[in-house]
Amino acid sequence: MKLSQEMSWPYLLKDWEFALQLGRGFVVTSTGAVVGTALWWPYGDTHASAGMIIVSKAVQGRGYGAQLMDALLAAARPRIITLNSTAEGLALYARRGFASIGMLHQHHGIPSRRRDMPPLGDVRTMVPSDFGAIVGLDHEATGWTRSEMLSRLIEVGDGYVLLRDGIPRGYAISRLFGRGHVIGPVVAESPTDARALIEAALAPLGSVFVRVDTSTTSQLGEWLEDIGLQQVGDATTMVLGTRMPSTGPARTFALANQSFG
Repeated sequence: MKLSQEMSWPYLLKDWEFALQLGRGFVVTSTGAVVGTALWWPYGDTHASAGMIIVSKAVQGRGYGAQLMDALLAAARPRIITLNSTAEGLALYARRGFASIGMLHQHHGIPSRRRDMPPLGDVRTMVPSDFGAIVGLDHEATGWTRSEMLSRLIEVGDGYVLLRDGIPRGYAISRLFGRGHVIGPVVAESPTDARALIEAALAPLGSVFVRVDTSTTSQLGEWLEDIGLQQVGDATTMVLGTRMPSTGPARTFALANQSFG
């Protein structure tokens, strides 16, 4: 946690604990102190995400980042690995074969006014019987099979589904994270549906700090800024291997966080 604080990342101890319950990782030490971390999360035998890759500023340039990434790749491969990189990490990942496939924008802030729940029937609170449909929608949008991750996110958060003809065709999860709440994943068939799901997630929160990580192609950025969630940073999405395309029509509009995807 001290390493992430040094980088001005908002992780709390409970956020690290949650990540480690689901993922695997490595540390590198110098004179007995942890000076670097790298974590990854398996999504079945074919895919994984990587993140929380940090090297203390005091020891950067000594090859610790390379050691961590090489250990992570040896453990995670031959899975297709996706990560979101800061500008400082781009060269390290590119040297290991990662290719850029898109950009993320981080939006956060306190919503400018209280949001209302969308009309009854369009979006409702998630119930246990929705889980199979949610896993299917997530796979449709990402190509990943991450039932365990989704189960844990739902367990610690609040879930919402968007219905069409009584069938779930989108979902969103809101949970405590960092300085407040994060809304994600958000999976839907259109920006309009994604906005309805985010509105549903915002409705019970009131005036609290909220974060949403969304791709530059989501068509949500201007709307997020209009409701008070300003863009405060970006990251480059990179992949090692051939990423499975979305089979659609559902696609990802917001991430659980930049590490989990």
